[in-house]
Amino acid sequence: MAEEQLETTGLRTLEDISTLILKSHDLNDTLDNIVHLIAKRIGTDVCSIYLLEDDGTTLRLAATKGLSKSSVGKITMKISEGLAGLVIETNGMVTADNAPLHPRYKYFPETREERFNSFLGIPLMVRETPMGVIVIQTRESRTFRQEEVSTLTTIAYQISSIVINAKLLDSIRLKEAERERLEKELEKFKAIGAPAGGEPSPDQSKREKRSFLLMGIPVSGGFSRGRAAIIDRQTEHDGIGVAMVRPRPEERNRFNTALEKAKIETICMEKRVAELLSKEDAAIFHTHLMILEDRGFIAKIFDLIEEDYGAVRAVNEVVAHYVNAFSRMEDPYLRERSADMEDIRRRIIACLDGSGHARLKLREKRILVAHEILPSDMATLDHEKLLGIVTEKGDLNSHAAIMAKSLGIPAVVGVEGILQKLGLRDEVIVDGNSGRIYINPSVKIKGEYERLEIDFGVKRRELEELRDLPAVTRDGVEVALKANIGLVSDIRVALANGAEGVGLYRTEFPYMTRTAFPTRSELFGLYRKVLEGFAPHPVTIRTLDIGGDKTLPYFPMAKEDNPFMGWRSIRVSLEREDIFRVQLAGILLASPHGKARIMFPMVSSIAEIWQIKKILGEVREELQREGQPFDPDISFGIMVELPAAVQTAHILVNEVDYFSIGTNDLIQYTMAADRNNPKVRRYYDSCQPAVLHSIKRVVDVAVAAGKPVSVCGEMAADPVMAVLLMGMGIRELSLSAPSIPVVKQAIRSVDARTAREMAERVLSLVSAGAVRTYLAEAQSTLGL
Repeated sequence: MAEEQLETTGLRTLEDISTLILKSHDLNDTLDNIVHLIAKRIGTDVCSIYLLEDDGTTLRLAATKGLSKSSVGKITMKISEGLAGLVIETNGMVTADNAPLHPRYKYFPETREERFNSFLGIPLMVRETPMGVIVIQTRESRTFRQEEVSTLTTIAYQISSIVINAKLLDSIRLKEAERERLEKELEKFKAIGAPAGGEPSPDQSKREKRSFLLMGIPVSGGFSRGRAAIIDRQTEHDGIGVAMVRPRPEERNRFNTALEKAKIETICMEKRVAELLSKEDAAIFHTHLMILEDRGFIAKIFDLIEEDYGAVRAVNEVVAHYVNAFSRMEDPYLRERSADMEDIRRRIIACLDGSGHARLKLREKRILVAHEILPSDMATLDHEKLLGIVTEKGDLNSHAAIMAKSLGIPAVVGVEGILQKLGLRDEVIVDGNSGRIYINPSVKIKGEYERLEIDFGVKRRELEELRDLPAVTRDGVEVALKANIGLVSDIRVALANGAEGVGLYRTEFPYMTRTAFPTRSELFGLYRKVLEGFAPHPVTIRTLDIGGDKTLPYFPMAKEDNPFMGWRSIRVSLEREDIFRVQLAGILLASPHGKARIMFPMVSSIAEIWQIKKILGEVREELQREGQPFDPDISFGIMVELPAAVQTAHILVNEVDYFSIGTNDLIQYTMAADRNNPKVRRYYDSCQPAVLHSIKRVVDVAVAAGKPVSVCGEMAADPVMAVLLMGMGIRELSLSAPSIPVVKQAIRSVDARTAREMAERVLSLVSAGAVRTYLAEAQSTLGL
């Protein structure tokens, strides 16, 4: 097979495997479909999958194309016997041109595999733990090529994700079964007894208007005033226990009809969000569609309908089990699935009774207030009528926060208790800059915010006028201001704020929205969009940074006592070269479509750089053999965020084209303080002398070597810190796009000499408190 044809076949196979994962929810059917597809595409006589039993010592044939079908589920072997067992024993690939002559060959008469000579076995692994083996066999003797092995290795990891997810769902279902009887009895008791909704709230129209000030987390800047549109889902469960139940056949038909409607609505939402923002932002609805097609999910609802629960109550019961199961999980991504299940529940119920969508249609401009904004809310609402967003639940990374920033809508999340204090006739002020929420504000407060709105408007116009101007000091020193991005939709926001390219493209987000590792062609398409979107400005693409607080749903990682100091970031990439190589190939293939730079995170030693260079060189050679074009001079850099990298910067600088100082992790690792842990939050401080001297050391090393050095992280988004960093010698900052205008204004308002004096003074101070006091005085004096 020609290399070009093999590459095309491999990509098509990987894409079709991904489709099978999305559309197949029964593990046995999925594995059977996969072995048939692989055998057909790669042109082999046999493709089989063996899974390791729970005892960890026995392999069982789970699916096959080419061997006797009757042997599936029956053929077993110890890992100490057979070629498949040898794959598990060695945790690596096993290949043989003439398998029957191999000393570990074991013959099973019922499989009739004596007809096949060549053997290729690849382990199914989750980190260091084997889960099974995928086996390829052919009648004629055959030496498998590197490209075939690479494709099959990637497929093997996709299969591993399927098995893990299947086991996860089985675990959830077992836990549900344990609680099912007790919870059913409780629901029956509730249905017979008191109303499910508890005591009614006071009539809001009759209560006296009172003023409140509530605080939350500001996630999208700006101010908005107006009346609220309230989504109070606490009342949506009321009356479920005593709802009228129709005959079972009618309830089944009602559910089937509602399910089909919900699927169509989900597809429409996916299309709408993809058109409004990007396909990556819309990917969550693809996950929703998978759940709506899940046979186990549907079967549970039908089982309850057969017990005369009725369709509405059955949906609520089943979804409640899933929500409870997911919300108890430690993994952040899996916990977030509880919100998706709630969104799906609401969509099905709305299709059953037609009550859901009218509530969310805004006739006039309003401030949306809810316990939580779900993906379907943002997909169906008229954004032109959204003045602001306030939620009781959520954080900086919630769906509401991400969408609000993309749309430029003032938003505050994490405002506890607002639904109990707010009525439809109340007036609300949303301060997306400080996180303040005023309910029925006084005349004085309203007057103050009218002034702030005017000032904010003037400030915004001033900043807009700076968009196309350079960030240059009064004495002519220029600083490049670039954006930190994670989604394709960030391109529009970054360019609107005057970004001169991308200093940090976080590539893990597209991985997190999928159900399997993206293929080389998928990554190429994604990176090409980003590069073309910012051309001719440079885009610094950071390779996959998972571990710590970022996990993938299809790539389970072992629990670690301290994941931030464990198996994460470049350590994962260097151990799992198959994943790393696919990403590097995607970046290189996209490089002719813009100005790409590759950046490697959490590097701690020169040995890691040598290994990275070796792998990158091999990927380049592979692309050259294929005749694929790529930029041969693509820049190679590392993030300096570990004390080890700071101390050996003078060694590392000779092996790279540039440094990028990641201040968020640098502070965390220098001060041994988890920035998400409130107990040690006070130690996570950018004003600590240890942090500032570390930055200065790295800058001095880079400047002496004639290499560029930049800073990315929250420090760069603070105007006074940005001036301080410029005084230390930094000439490139990468920050969140909305912060670019204010930082640019600060840089244009000072001269480089003043910034250098600030840096000298700060570096002479001995405590974080002294640094903070000095910077506050400097900020006031300079008007930053």
